[in-house]
Amino acid sequence: MSNAEKKKTEKTNVMRLLEQKKAVYQGRYYGDTQAVSGMEVAAVLGLDPDRVFKTLVTKAGSGQHYVFLVPVNRELDLKKAARAVKEKNIEMIRSKELLPLTGYIHGGCSPIGMKKQFRTVIHRTAASYDTILFSGGKIGYQVEMSLAELKKVIPFDLDDIGN
Repeated sequence: MSNAEKKKTEKTNVMRLLEQKKAVYQGRYYGDTQAVSGMEVAAVLGLDPDRVFKTLVTKAGSGQHYVFLVPVNRELDLKKAARAVKEKNIEMIRSKELLPLTGYIHGGCSPIGMKKQFRTVIHRTAASYDTILFSGGKIGYQVEMSLAELKKVIPFDLDDIGN
């Protein structure tokens, strides 16, 4: 088995957690490319960027952390995000804070399997699709699943949080 074939069948911690919860998902491997941004990942996988979501971690003025998933072709609207979680203001955390806070590195951050479960809000457009994709917890890996299956693993809300 070649190295590329091994990686395609390799399971991330996110995938193992999904299997523990008996959640139906499909793993997608794209690691043998130079794809870094969400738009590049969607292109490499041949997918509509509206269905591929990036995971963003924020901190509110209250000190609480929140996780937001928005399509890779959109930006998180910080005012709408703050409103969605009933906070006065929200800002993105610094890159250097990501690993100690979540256990993930930039480009491989998943809403599943963080060190602590933070309140999660997904852009409402996710409800328009049978399945969405998001990071599998490691650069080069995505997971595809329905919102109903995701609900088995983490609690989340849907809201208009992007622009």
